[in-house]
Amino acid sequence: MGAFKIDDAEFQAWAKEVQAKASNPAQLKSELQQSLKRVGVQAMRRVSNSTPVDTGNLRRGWTIEGPFIGGAIISLQLSNNVEYAPFIENGHRTRGGGGWVEGRFMLRDTVEAISGELPGLLTPGFMRAMEGLL
Repeated sequence: MGAFKIDDAEFQAWAKEVQAKASNPAQLKSELQQSLKRVGVQAMRRVSNSTPVDTGNLRRGWTIEGPFIGGAIISLQLSNNVEYAPFIENGHRTRGGGGWVEGRFMLRDTVEAISGELPGLLTPGFMRAMEGLL
């Protein structure tokens, strides 16, 4: 096997430039957290509005936690601990087993909708910080 050499000088120069521009990583993280909070508020609003109401217990059961930032993972956790929430979300058999009630897909539809709205939910400060890095 022959040895080969890779000249990564251009990459190293770019990496140094990005490092120099990222002079305030705490501000970038703060802007990212603010953006994620905006995403969370919009997700809570959307999932709550799409939740069917009988007693209101299911609608009041939605909670959001985060943002969580660790390594390459950035996440929010939207959940509902009401006992029957999965049955409303995914569908269920009727009593006696004779029929099927279709799911309402409140959470699934919210995640899909929010995914499409992400660019508009990012804060202007975060976008400026990212543009400065690239």
